[in-house]
Amino acid sequence: MSTSEAQRSIFITGGASGIGRAVAVFFAERGWHVGIADIDPDGMAQTLSMIRDGGASAHMLDVRDRAAWDTALAEFAGQTGGRIDVVFNNAGIGDGGALVDQDEGELTRMLDINLKGVIFGAQASHKYLAAAAPGSVLLNTASLAGIIGAPGLAAYCATKWAVRGLTESLDAEWAADGIKVSALCPGFIDTPIIGKVNEDSNQTAKETLIESGVEVSSVDIVPEVVWRAVHGDDLHYTVGKMAKRLRFMQRWLPGVVRKEMRKQGIGVEI
Repeated sequence: MSTSEAQRSIFITGGASGIGRAVAVFFAERGWHVGIADIDPDGMAQTLSMIRDGGASAHMLDVRDRAAWDTALAEFAGQTGGRIDVVFNNAGIGDGGALVDQDEGELTRMLDINLKGVIFGAQASHKYLAAAAPGSVLLNTASLAGIIGAPGLAAYCATKWAVRGLTESLDAEWAADGIKVSALCPGFIDTPIIGKVNEDSNQTAKETLIESGVEVSSVDIVPEVVWRAVHGDDLHYTVGKMAKRLRFMQRWLPGVVRKEMRKQGIGVEI
C-alpha cells in the first residue's frame, strides 16, 4: 500500500508487542502509515490484525544488525513513497539481578539490543529523517531506569542512561538538519518485559512490583505521550506518575533519592 504525499509515516521497532504495538495501533487510527519491525513474525502479524485500514507493514529486523536496518528502512520507504517522518527506536530487553552474577552473554545481549541497536537505528534513519525535515523525529525509548540508578538493575540502567546521553547529543548534532530528537522515559509499564516469572519466587515481576507498592501503569497511557513527543519540542518525556515524580526528585532532591536507593538492596528482576 502506498501513502499519499500528505500522509505521515512512522517506523516502530519492537512492534510485535507491548509499547510498540500500542503506539502502532494509536498512530494508524489517526491516519499515519505505520511500519512495525521486530524479530517475532507472529507478534507482528497480530499487531497488523489490530490495524483496520491496512495502513501498515511488517519488517523483520534484528536491531543488532546494522545492514538489516538499511534493508528494513528501505522496504518501509518503498511503502511510503520514500517518506519516513518518525523513527521510534523502541526495541529493548530487560534483565536484572546482582551485577556480579550476570554472565557475559546476558550482558552482551542487553548492551547490543538496548544501546547498539538504538545507535544503529539513528545512523540508518538519519537520511530519511533529514529528507522529511523540518518536523521529522527520532524518538528513543529510555526508561525511568535512565533517570534513577536502581540496585539490581545496574547494566540495564547503564544502557538506558546511555540512550538518554545519545539523545541529548543528537538533539544538538541534528538540530541543523531540522530533525527533532527526544527520549521516552516510561516507569514500570504492563508489558511482556515485566511479565516474566521469577523462578526463585514463582511470581511475575509485575506481581512482585505491585506487592512492593510500586506503580505499574497500563500500556494504554504510552501512545498519547509518544504522540506529544512527536508533535512537541521537549527533550525527555516521562510516562506515568512515578516516573514524573522520581525525575523531579532526582533533579531537586538527589540526596533523598540516593538514600532511598541504598535502602532498597537488590531490586526486582525484570
